[in-house]
Amino acid sequence: MAGTSTKTVHDIFQNMEYGPSSTSTATAQSWLEKHSRILGFFIDGKFSSPADRQTQDVTDANAVVCSTVCAKAEDVASAASSAAGAFKTWSELSCFQRAKVLLKLASVLQRHSQCVSELCELSQSSVSPAVLIRLAQYYASWAQLRDTLMPEWIPQGVVAVVVSDDCSVYFLLLKVLPALAMGNTVLVVPGKTTTLPALLLAQLFLEAGIPAGVLNVVTGSEASLGATVAQTPQVSYLTYSGRQQTGEALAKAVAGWGVPMSFSLSLSSVCPFIIFDSADLDSAVDGVIELAFKKKRDFQWVLCVQESVLDSVVARLKLRMTGMKCVPLATETDRNLLDAAVQEAQQKGATLIQSCPPGTGAVYPPTVLCGLAPSCESVISPPPGPVLPLISFRSSAEGVTLGNHSPYGQAASIWTEDLTLALESAKSLCVGSVWVNCHSVMDPALPLCGRRESGNCTDGGREGLYQFLRPSHSPSLPHSSPSAINYAGFGSAASKFMIPEGFDPSSVPRFYSQLVGGQLRKADSGCSRSVLAPGGAVLAHCPDGGRKDVRNAVEAAIKVQPGWMKKSPAARSQSLYSLADSLDKRRRDMAVSIQTQTDISLEEAEKEVQLSISRLSDWAARCDKQHGGTPFLPQSGSALSSPEALGVLGVILPNSKPLLPLVSMLGAAIAMGNAVIMVPSEKSPLPALEFIQVLQASDIPGGLVSIITGGRDQLTQALANHSVIQSIWYWGSKEGCQFLQYSCVSPLKRLWLHCEEEEEREAGQNWTSSNPSLQEELWRKAVVWKSIWIPTA
Repeated sequence: MAGTSTKTVHDIFQNMEYGPSSTSTATAQSWLEKHSRILGFFIDGKFSSPADRQTQDVTDANAVVCSTVCAKAEDVASAASSAAGAFKTWSELSCFQRAKVLLKLASVLQRHSQCVSELCELSQSSVSPAVLIRLAQYYASWAQLRDTLMPEWIPQGVVAVVVSDDCSVYFLLLKVLPALAMGNTVLVVPGKTTTLPALLLAQLFLEAGIPAGVLNVVTGSEASLGATVAQTPQVSYLTYSGRQQTGEALAKAVAGWGVPMSFSLSLSSVCPFIIFDSADLDSAVDGVIELAFKKKRDFQWVLCVQESVLDSVVARLKLRMTGMKCVPLATETDRNLLDAAVQEAQQKGATLIQSCPPGTGAVYPPTVLCGLAPSCESVISPPPGPVLPLISFRSSAEGVTLGNHSPYGQAASIWTEDLTLALESAKSLCVGSVWVNCHSVMDPALPLCGRRESGNCTDGGREGLYQFLRPSHSPSLPHSSPSAINYAGFGSAASKFMIPEGFDPSSVPRFYSQLVGGQLRKADSGCSRSVLAPGGAVLAHCPDGGRKDVRNAVEAAIKVQPGWMKKSPAARSQSLYSLADSLDKRRRDMAVSIQTQTDISLEEAEKEVQLSISRLSDWAARCDKQHGGTPFLPQSGSALSSPEALGVLGVILPNSKPLLPLVSMLGAAIAMGNAVIMVPSEKSPLPALEFIQVLQASDIPGGLVSIITGGRDQLTQALANHSVIQSIWYWGSKEGCQFLQYSCVSPLKRLWLHCEEEEEREAGQNWTSSNPSLQEELWRKAVVWKSIWIPTA
């Protein structure tokens, strides 16, 4: 028969030649040659390369590999229009059809694995094709299950995925694949190292059967293009992965366009590598060598060693580092930064461990900086390159404190043979991922969640899917041009409701106090605000709170919140039941307050109070029902995933209903272990102030909840600028939403923004709804996720 081999089995075993491969023989070089080594954009299912565009070279070892075309605004608009046009087709496919495409992608990746691997290597973004195949298979299963497990959630629409220059292909696909699996269309703006892989993957998606326009790629400067993408009216959501500086610039450029944003800032994160005295020191030092001196690292690391084993660890490091070669740096600028950082550390008393003397050029030897203080700049912000700061600690508690010393919270690696110590330390570290006796282990089944300055979203796992969905009842931000705002002066205007001089206080029936840190206080300035009835008559006066009140409330909250978080869920549940019971006892007074303030009927007011009592009881019941799990992983070992409290939250309440939104968000926040600072409606603050007596009569600890009245803009500005507050839930003006998007990137906060004027026109959030997605959304906004990896032999 034609094509049949005449070799015998004996001949094959003699020479051990490979048989003919059924996979693709295409290589990266042949793929580049096919495109004439000039790669354009991937829009509407095909490559396009306009003649009048600038190009930038992609280099490998100082040799030009190819050129890519830089997009202009019209190219971005074309890509966004293509994605918007394809959204209806893609989102209306059945879950099975979308899952089938992603499963086909896994087989296409397998067939073209050599080309994918070589192209990633050329782009200096190495990743195993097996890892990408695992991602495709994992999210194919979630595409299949979306309507079954998340029936009340709908896709965002057109999702823009922007990554920085040195972000890896893995982190790019960790955004793209879940967005597609949930029914969104995607517009990708890759960085330099992911441009070629992104274009190849877009072609492979098309081969897998994805409809034209569902995935589009535009190339160029990720910072300027990302802002241009967000300004197109078709884009509904923007997510960024990469370095902090680029993310901050992007957030400020996008503020006010009505596009929700999320950030994964893992590349700027500083992570602790903690070695306790109970660790296997040889394995721990092997881990340090593997992790710290690679050419490209996903995170920056600081080595923390217990003093009792410090000398042993240093001796092993010296032995292992002997003869290690210099590591290439990205640029000469990195070499200058390294030299300056090492020189500064030596001036502060640091000693060096180096594999060889530093030469010249864009290379540097593996270096450990020993004897540094935790306040040293090289510890807080390590320089780029193969330099590892080393600090010591005495007790295990001090080691955890040092691990939490950084303003970042991406990950930590802890080394000990004591399982109890490992789990206690993992629980106490304020990071998203903890690796026990291992490092840099990742799988899409477990969430990767940044804390503090490391990010404000969750990638991976079921939890990472929700950033690409929204409840069907939840309105989106209005897409419009930014307002002209003086960010430095926002919230500094004098109150409109100040009491005039010479006013007779006896003419007003009541003066209210606000609740700040468990204490009833009037505003420190001595000023008060008039509370008006719907007809314009003065009902009462309440304090005009400001920045000092917010500061006092935060100081009280950070004292009580850790203890509240450590309480058992059952104990928190009983406190919430106590709060519901206290509200039930004052239901008549609360209903009268609502009626007086809003001019609705007493019957309607009583219904709102009854629903508020029921909502608090719901959160009390949920306290010990919401938990993580132990997902099944493809590699050996065990892993845990659990929700944790954010910390201190700021909530600016809507005007729509004066009581029900307050208890709904208060219940969600404290049920999960948070402290909360609440700003009542400017129009109707009296029911919130009456609720203070309900709080004081319950078992809720003093200082856990503060209720501060005053100007919405003034208090929003105070909450946004406080570094301790981790999240802000905002109902207010378009200008307030724009200010928060601009300001809450440094320090980074999680934002949940609602333009109240727009929601009033669209009927807005239905707080009386019994839809389970409302409580699901509130719960997910109130927690962060922690993953703990525990390997086995």
